[in-house]
Amino acid sequence: MKIIVAEKISASAVAQLQEPGWVVITADQLDGELPQQLETADALIVRSAVQADSKLLAHAHKLRVIGRAGVGVDNIDLEAATHMGIAVMNTPGANAVAVAEQSIGMMLAMARHLCRADALMHAGKWEKKSLQGTELRGKTLGIIGLGRIGMEVARRARAFGMDLVGHDAFVSVAVAKEQGIQVAELEEVYAVADYITLHVGLTPQTTGMINEASIAKMKKNVRLVNCARGELVNEADLAKALQCGHVAAAAIDVFTEEPPKNSPLLGLQNVVLTPHTGGSTAEAQEAVGVQIAQQVKEYLKHGVIQNAVNVPSVSAEEYAAMQPYIVLAERMGAFLAQVSEGSLEEISIRYGGHIAEWKTELIRNAA
Repeated sequence: MKIIVAEKISASAVAQLQEPGWVVITADQLDGELPQQLETADALIVRSAVQADSKLLAHAHKLRVIGRAGVGVDNIDLEAATHMGIAVMNTPGANAVAVAEQSIGMMLAMARHLCRADALMHAGKWEKKSLQGTELRGKTLGIIGLGRIGMEVARRARAFGMDLVGHDAFVSVAVAKEQGIQVAELEEVYAVADYITLHVGLTPQTTGMINEASIAKMKKNVRLVNCARGELVNEADLAKALQCGHVAAAAIDVFTEEPPKNSPLLGLQNVVLTPHTGGSTAEAQEAVGVQIAQQVKEYLKHGVIQNAVNVPSVSAEEYAAMQPYIVLAERMGAFLAQVSEGSLEEISIRYGGHIAEWKTELIRNAA
């Protein structure tokens, strides 16, 4: 087996991949030759910098799995990977506490003007009057996205005495209620929240969701936190709202372009900016690295699929039962490609008997 770790993960994570006969190539060994090395690789592990797009994956002639040490997979071409039968896995939850703590920290920074106070003190200025802040206690926090991170934020916000309202299309009212969250439609969240924090993935539906129209529905003097994905926010619209005072402050950890070169948010006094450090704690980096290494190892050794985003996750027992059919699909697909005139545009597969009850996407992707 050949595994490419294209970005830095912890030494203990790399150690998880050491097996007799396995070759592990780390980022410092690549020397700019990722496409060439990928041609003979069985697995690829990335973080957020490497763009595993269709151009790069065209070199992946035998790649079986891509492991993302983190949550977001927008740097991976899922359609291309799925078409090539490559499983894509991530590590949801491994950095949830780190991102949640940063989100709360950024709320406190806005409420108490901590960044400006620090800058004034370093400049030798003692200006208490202009730095009077507000408390989180009694304020309403709108949490958009009630997954692992959103729920961790909720637990911490409750400790500050905040009222919680949230929106998530996939979380039940009962589950949210256990954390003291009132589930509401987006417009309701916008209308009542003093603070809004974003914890959703990047999809066509969520791209640019914070824009001039949605900001207009928010309470005056609302404060916004984004430690999720930069593309969720239209930065020009947010900057305009910050300048006119409709949005009192914003705390932004992620940007449409990273690093941001011409973002309209740069230079605004009522904005707290950090360089995508939400998940950058020693504990989180260790956790995501070790977890993805273990997942990739289990997949290569036993066929166990965990936290896959483009194929169903299956146990070792399920995979063992499907293995003969997966091999058959691979061989039939290769045979059809050889005997067909021109390029194949479509393959139709029909299942009968007990196999039809299985997670047949794995068999389909193999073909």
